[in-house]
Amino acid sequence: MELVTLKTFDNLVEAHLIKSKLESEDLPCFLFDENIMALNPLYNFTVDGIKLKINKFDLEKAEEILSAIDRTPITTSDDHVLICPKCQSQNLHNRFKSMKGLKGLLSAIVALVLIVFPI
Repeated sequence: MELVTLKTFDNLVEAHLIKSKLESEDLPCFLFDENIMALNPLYNFTVDGIKLKINKFDLEKAEEILSAIDRTPITTSDDHVLICPKCQSQNLHNRFKSMKGLKGLLSAIVALVLIVFPI
């Protein structure tokens, strides 16, 4: 059995959610480097994230499942679809990280001053 990396994550919870979804569709999958991330999240950069690996023969089916998850609209707890208040679009982006604004600038400066990089 040859394993291939389907997706990498920087969040342990998201990795387990996707793993659970794939296993519910009878696709065996494995998470690599999840324990090192649980010990110290700063090591994410050194091990290149949590890797979700599956059997090479199941790759096509797993990619279809992931694309179906990405196409599903984001909803609230009472099943109302979230809509952008400015443009009324349902095409919302999650997991978007931005360095714009004062908050991003301050976090970059603090990271550089304190040298918050994994050794």
